[in-house]
Formats: sequence, structure tokens, C-alpha cells
Amino acid sequence: MYYTRLYADKNGDTHFEDVEVPLHDQGMAGYLSDHFSVNRLQFRENSADYDWDFHHAPARQFIILLDGEIEITTSLKEIRRFRGGDVLLVEDTRGKGHKTRNVLNQPRRSLFVEL
Repeated sequence: MYYTRLYADKNGDTHFEDVEVPLHDQGMAGYLSDHFSVNRLQFRENSADYDWDFHHAPARQFIILLDGEIEITTSLKEIRRFRGGDVLLVEDTRGKGHKTRNVLNQPRRSLFVEL
């Protein structure tokens, strides 16, 4: 299992990094990761025309896409698409930020899990 990390380097440029989550065999419970400490959880729905120019993440948080499809552009112009079921860890709370837009012409739902 993995998530995509979005972070700012020392120069303020944003980057993607794919991070594998180690899972441990817990028998009948399945394979589980170590725990993550979280502060709060928030539900979110974006309109179909969501297109936000460069901005920072408001906090270090996981974003779990429940449906839809988004395109994220880093300050270095790298572009990736994410769909329902994908998990991102956004940590670019400073620096040049990133752009996010809906790809599909439909509302999109997600969960924000602040760390």
C-alpha cells in the first residue's frame, strides 16, 4: 500500500514522492500499518468547476479521495492525476504551493485527516 506525498523543499519548490506504507500481518485482522496520530477529520465536497490556482496546504494532512478525479500541478510544473481511493499526504504548508483542479465535470468528495 502507498500514498503520494506533496512537500516543499528548502527552496520552496513542491515535489511529489511515492511512499510505501509497511504493513504487518495481524492474522484474521489482515495486514495493518503502524498507527498515525491525528488531530481531526473533516469531510469535504468540491463543486464540479473546482480549479484553485497556486496555494498551500492549510495543515499537514492526509487527503483521501472518495470519488472523482483531480489534477495537481507542482511549482516545478510536474502534473499528476489522482482518483477516488487515492491517498495524498500534503505537507507544502509553506513555499510556492501547488495547483489543484477537478478533471471530471462532477462534484468531488474527500476526507481531510489532519496530523
